This record gives sequence, structure tokens and C-alpha cells, in this order.
Amino acid sequence: MNVRNRTRYLVRATFLYGNFDNSNVYPKFDLSLGATPWTTVVVDDATTPVVQEAIILAAAPTLSVCLSNASTGQPFISTLELRQFNGSLYYTTDEKQFFLRLSARINFGAESNASVRYPDDPFDRIWESDLVRRANYLVDVAPGTQRISTTKPIFVSTNEQPPQRVMQTAVVGKDGSLTYRIDLEDFPGNAWAVSYFAEIEDLAPNQTRKFKLVIPGKPDFSKPTVDVEENAQGKYRLYEPGYTNVPLPFVFSFGFKKTNDSSEGPILNAMEIYKYVQIAMGSQDANIMASLVSRYPQADWAQEGGDPCLPASWSWVQCSSEAAPRIFSITLSGKNITGSIPVELTKLSGLVELKLDGNSFSGQIPDFTGCRDLQYIHLENNQLTGALPPSMGELPNLKEL
Repeated sequence: MNVRNRTRYLVRATFLYGNFDNSNVYPKFDLSLGATPWTTVVVDDATTPVVQEAIILAAAPTLSVCLSNASTGQPFISTLELRQFNGSLYYTTDEKQFFLRLSARINFGAESNASVRYPDDPFDRIWESDLVRRANYLVDVAPGTQRISTTKPIFVSTNEQPPQRVMQTAVVGKDGSLTYRIDLEDFPGNAWAVSYFAEIEDLAPNQTRKFKLVIPGKPDFSKPTVDVEENAQGKYRLYEPGYTNVPLPFVFSFGFKKTNDSSEGPILNAMEIYKYVQIAMGSQDANIMASLVSRYPQADWAQEGGDPCLPASWSWVQCSSEAAPRIFSITLSGKNITGSIPVELTKLSGLVELKLDGNSFSGQIPDFTGCRDLQYIHLENNQLTGALPPSMGELPNLKEL
């Protein structure tokens, strides 16, 4: 996908199996963002879509998504969406080293099971209703939890800018507390976690709403007191506290408890939790190979895209097994390639084997002295001209030419 360099994007992949292959075998396969493992897609229902989202800072003019390593069924994808963020939305200090993988984006107090997204959310984030139920997700709800809503406008033009429609609903703890437990997919890990609050009840002058975050086993999280109206500098205004880098477990229990001097129970409008995913270095030859395949935009063999080695090698490439792989073998025999031998091949310093036979390459053989590990070069059945370059005799490991 074409992107703008140094711009933040939401990437959303959706998978709706629907028994497209008539096998009734639910697929399970890996999903990667560029060279970085994103998650494992596990389909357990033919009619329920699996949705995966990530937020990443584009580091190049293109962004690739790869499906690989199927353990059951066939890898497939239904939709792939890209949404550009403006300004500082979801900025993190480590965004060049990590992307954010969505674990939860919840609209509390929702009036139906329907999600909220565009046009209510100009960035087309999907805010899932807290009425949607699934195993081990939004369970252990405190007694006295009630749903409230308003039709009054909410000021949301700060921070991550959640949509007004999401902030116009909330849950409140009429008995003094709100509690929830959710399983966070792919955790434990470090998280970007934010709660969204807005006071949407018209409290009397003698009424107050003050509360603290409560996470079992983590007393330090209970120190700050939330007074939404005071923190947001008024009613019907967004207040967005959170933790930009906090360790969270797979089974995450949390709650909000009113303080002793508060007349009203806590309120919660929305929440987002993302996991930090370290961006893989990728293969050392990725830029060279991107330049190589760009020479042949119409060739079938040049369409595989992404990193040539990670998460899986291109079909005509073999790579080393190190963390930042090198390409050691290229086989482009009989691909009907014309023109001169591309200079990019001479820059692959880890190359051991090069097979270009059975094409229509013309011109002279280039200088391969930068490929000191080359052992096997196959150039037969082409239309090459000129003498064999003296540099071939300087390759210390050459066995076949």
C-alpha cells in the first residue's frame, strides 16, 4: 500500500471465512506488518469476522501486510483498510521502534450492540459496544452499574479526539464502584492504555463525582484522584487520562471507586488499550531488492511484495536464518527477463548462488567483486556479449560459472 512517509496510520485487516474454500476447515495463520509479526489470525466461526487493527508510523513510501505460515486451512483476507491520522493522535516517544496493536476499544454505556465508526468518527475507528458479549470480556461487572446518555454536544477536540457519539454515553457506579475483567489478546506486554471521561449528568452544586482507578495488586495506580468536571474544566468536555507505557497481564481486572468525599459514583465513557509491538529490523537486503523488483512492474515474479525474507522468503529467494537475514540465493531461471543484468544483484554482498539462465539478458556481465561469497553463477542461454570480466577471477569462492 502506498503511504506518506513519517505519517501515522491505522491499518485494519478483516477476515470473514464464510467457508470460501468449501472445506469447512477454520484457518489459522500468521499476520505480519512489514517484516514484523503482528498476530495470529484464528478463525473459529464461518460467519463472524475477525478484525485486527494496528497504528504505525510509516517509515517508507509503502507499507505491506503479509499472510503466512498457515497451520490449518488457507490464508485469506476479506478487507484491508488504511486510515491516516492527523497531528499528534496516538503519538508515542518510541513509535519508530514499536507499533501499537489494538486490544480493546470500548464504547461504555452504548445504546445498542452496534459499533460506532465513520461518519461519527472522522478517523473511522471502530468503537465496540459494551453490550456485545463474548467469553472473558467485560465480565465481573459491579452491582449498581447503570447506563446514562445525553444528547448535548461534547467538546472532544483534544488529544485522541474520540467521537461525540461515544462520549455521549457512559456507565456510572451508583453503588460507588465500577469493575470489569477482560482478556487482552497477545498479552502480557507493555500497553498504551487510556480512559475517556466526560461529565454528562447535570450535578447539583452540592453533588461531586470523585474516584480513583483500582487495579488489583498495583496500589500505585490508585494514587491520582479523578474529578472529571474539574479535570476537564467543565461539564460535557473530554478528559483523557492514561498510561502511555504500562505493563498489563493477559487477564486484566480494573475498576473505579468513589472517594469518601464524593457523593456520586464513578463514570466511564470509553477506553482504549493497545499493545506495543517491537518493529523487526527486516532483512539487510530489503532496499536493494525493492529497487530490483521496481524495474519489472509487470512481471509476475516481482509481485510478492514486502520484505524479501520476512516473515517468509519470496518464492525465488533463499535467506539466512539470522534475526536480520541476508539473501544467499536467487533463482530467476526462465523468467523471460530482458535488458541488462540489473546492477542491484551486484550489491547483494551475502549472495552465494545466482541463477539467471534461460532469459534474454543482453549486454556485458557486470562487476560482481562486491559479492565475495559467490560460489555458483548460472548465466547460460542468454544474449550476453563481450568478454568475461576479469573481476570473475577475483571471486575467492567461485566454483561454477
